[in-house]
Amino acid sequence: MRKAIIAGIMLASCLGCEREPKAEDAVPLDQVPPAAIKAAEKALPGVKFENAWKDGDTFEIRGKAKGGKLKDAKVTVEGKVLEVD
Repeated sequence: MRKAIIAGIMLASCLGCEREPKAEDAVPLDQVPPAAIKAAEKALPGVKFENAWKDGDTFEIRGKAKGGKLKDAKVTVEGKVLEVD
């Protein structure tokens, strides 16, 4: 029983794990399509965006909210929001 509980906890913790963006995937914000930037700004109002990473046809755009908390949005080149953290 104990092994099953430990396995369940480990599985649950891994489900929340996401791939951290790699430095070589980083792109300057001025190279992110305007539609993607606008979508991120709309999804996360008040966030000052500082970094972006390209992953295929999507961008992860990250910045800080007024309280200093990191926020990010995963958006398509066309400006569709896929995920917000």
